Amino acid sequence: MERIEITKSFSNSGSRNDVRMRVVNEFAKESPGYGNKDKASRYIYYVETLENGDRIYLQRPANLHNGFDFLVCVENINYAEGTGKRRRNYPKHTDIETDLVNKKNENLELYCKLYDLIDDVYNCKDISSEEISKLTFTTGYSAEHILKVLKWLFIEQDIRYWNYSGRAKTRGIIPTKD
Repeated sequence: MERIEITKSFSNSGSRNDVRMRVVNEFAKESPGYGNKDKASRYIYYVETLENGDRIYLQRPANLHNGFDFLVCVENINYAEGTGKRRRNYPKHTDIETDLVNKKNENLELYCKLYDLIDDVYNCKDISSEEISKLTFTTGYSAEHILKVLKWLFIEQDIRYWNYSGRAKTRGIIPTKD
């Protein structure tokens, strides 16, 4: 089957279940596949556009996963850069954690402001471009990149691990303010 690309934005506002169900209900509209490989239905959901024009997208199905799983990917990013490993455009928890540790070490005061916005994203609040633009670090990914990727990692974990810890699993990688 041909890969289907959809551009759709999702609010992060409301309860965890509101946010989760907006995404799950969109996935439920997908056409079924008819088998493996070329017979599987494949979807790309462009869900965020970064200031530099790169898009964050959800890739379904996620490799080696089942059900409503998806990968959170970013165009033109290689999270494995400098590691000697194969190119990877989807972040692992360690990628985000390392970036946040570096930001905290660079400027604790600015990191505390970023941390507060991460907390807002975690607590299912929409944040404005104006709030994000006040956070400029010299190391790592932009604050916008981190915040928007974390939004989707939180949502992915809520969908995947709803009956367990949900988004708390991802929240645990974020360094504290002190």
